[in-house]
Amino acid sequence: MTVKLGFNVDHIATIREARKICEPDPIAAAVLAELAGAAGITMHLREDKQHIQDRDVQLLRRTVTTKMNLEISAAQEMVQVAINNQPDTVTLVPETHTELSTEDGLNVAAKANDLIKPVMTLKNNDISVGVFIDAETEQVKAAKKIGADFVEFNTGKYATSCTLGSAEEVEREISALEDMTVLARKYGLKVKAGRGLNYRNVAAIAAIEGIDEIIVGHSIVSKAVMVGIDRAVRDMVDLIKG
Repeated sequence: MTVKLGFNVDHIATIREARKICEPDPIAAAVLAELAGAAGITMHLREDKQHIQDRDVQLLRRTVTTKMNLEISAAQEMVQVAINNQPDTVTLVPETHTELSTEDGLNVAAKANDLIKPVMTLKNNDISVGVFIDAETEQVKAAKKIGADFVEFNTGKYATSCTLGSAEEVEREISALEDMTVLARKYGLKVKAGRGLNYRNVAAIAAIEGIDEIIVGHSIVSKAVMVGIDRAVRDMVDLIKG
């Protein structure tokens, strides 16, 4: 199985919103990323519109030629935005107003009854639906229960262990991701992974059998400041394929 790169354009919009002007443009970044080998474009439309705006979603839907993945909360108004724009996939994520970026996985096991309706609503509108979760058995089982089509495993703990933890901690996180990928595939769920991945730590995650797609944003945008989107995306694609 060839692992694909999904490029998250959120932090292009973060830079733009710092000055409240029209550049840099996440739509232009998405086009350049696709040309450089990204197999999908991800954006998170937060309820507080911290970075990506409604207009970005509309323009990206008209522009993206690979696959468009929209991250949203399960709030009714956000589900309606998704229906109006018809992304290829929607990933339901948790949101808090104090976070700079999504930190933890969605607790699907605790919120299953609240999530079934938005999941079914999206699927009934021909949108594939997934959930961003921690690599835990109960969360994978709950994702299957609510009718999700895929899961995206939160690799934040793995990324932190690579920087601050021991070799044993890194191996423990990789082992958990491997085990939960096997379980998710057993349940017929496709598997993505993302959060905190960069050019130094992505290879081990890309090597896990059964992962379909890796979502990377901040690290690519950071490198692109120095070398441009094209080079930054191509280098990440090479690492994932390698």
